[in-house]
Amino acid sequence: MDKQKLKDKIKNRELTCGVVGLGYVGLPLAVEKAKAGFKTIGFDVQSAKVDMVNAGKNYIGDVVDKDLAELVKAGKLTATTDFSFVKDVDFIAICVPTPLDAHQQPDISYVKSSAEAIAKHLTKDTIVVLESTTYPGTTEGLLRPILEDGSGLKCGEDFYLGFSPERVDPGNLIYKTKNTPKVVGGIGKDATEVIADVYRHILQSDIHEVSSPAVAEMEKILENTYRNVNIGLVNELTMLCHKMGISMWEVVDAAKTKPYGFQAFYPGPGLGGHCIPLDPYYLSWKAREYGFHTSMIEASGMINDRMPEYTVLRAGEILNRFGKSIKNAKVLILGVAYKQDIDDYRESPALNVIEEFNKRGAEVTFYDPWVSSYKFKGEVHHGETELTKELLENADIVVVTTAHTNVDYEFVQKNAKVVFDTKNAMKFIDERSKIELL
Repeated sequence: MDKQKLKDKIKNRELTCGVVGLGYVGLPLAVEKAKAGFKTIGFDVQSAKVDMVNAGKNYIGDVVDKDLAELVKAGKLTATTDFSFVKDVDFIAICVPTPLDAHQQPDISYVKSSAEAIAKHLTKDTIVVLESTTYPGTTEGLLRPILEDGSGLKCGEDFYLGFSPERVDPGNLIYKTKNTPKVVGGIGKDATEVIADVYRHILQSDIHEVSSPAVAEMEKILENTYRNVNIGLVNELTMLCHKMGISMWEVVDAAKTKPYGFQAFYPGPGLGGHCIPLDPYYLSWKAREYGFHTSMIEASGMINDRMPEYTVLRAGEILNRFGKSIKNAKVLILGVAYKQDIDDYRESPALNVIEEFNKRGAEVTFYDPWVSSYKFKGEVHHGETELTKELLENADIVVVTTAHTNVDYEFVQKNAKVVFDTKNAMKFIDERSKIELL
């Protein structure tokens, strides 16, 4: 491969970029590539997404509507379901989902099918980067053979391949795709150098190069396992603190006054989102191949997975004080998004909390200013369209499961019989008689 020729194309913005998967990770990346001056083609198997992109209509919160419309109008960004256009790109990033299957094992079928589709049309001097979170060894052990066998080309000689983990935090007002530091690990030094060069011309952030894709893959798992384990610790101590009559929220706020050696993590009804609840299981699964059990990770996972049930049991204790049982109780859930001020409910613990209430015979409704309906286990559930006085008054208990900032919590406190606040969303409410914290 002519490394210098590729670097010249990057420098002169002559590189054509591709992005496979136009979701929460892929579309923002495609937009940033186009904004940096690179002609960009987005690939997705969902024609509805492709049609929206080509019409300049945005569906991702972290993308500015005007940016997408202008880039499409200028011809800098297009989308297609036809993977034959892979032959026209010089750099392609794979940003597809990597969920868990029914047995809590990595489902890499989207990565595999994307690689197979790319391989059919891969040409010489193309750069391929996997961004989807996965277990260490995926890029070299899975992706490379598929690309080589399907294209007849040789990695390192005919095309470059590497891994650069996505770092997307939906709703983050400070760190977006453009300014979040990027980690790059290629198969060979030349691949790492060229991939890093591409991202330096697209992003306004530090690009950290590592020695291999496996290091970059493990780094991503560490990021989210770190949070999973620490949240598990806090959730377990929250259960203990409740028995001891101590507020864990106050404990954490006190501990975080220490200027070193401590980072604040807070309890909640469970873990949500596209990374933290899932990523540790990739590592636990891979570790078993080496006869190694990630006991700390598995323990924190069990604690966090238990939190929705614990939340409902705590709600039952509160209802009992009012002479009510969970069965036939009217429960209003406030918030089904997995975090505040976004419309993303992937892996949201609120959905499991609702399911636990339903199992126990409660009558559950929900209100979320960001999510009007959600799909869970194949069924669509519709929420209340407005948070009214009557809605609050009719509920035997209001359970706050997402701390949205555009909810009037004083109104909630005033009209609800009792509030079980699992997110400390009502911490600024002075009148606490109706409020119970997780």
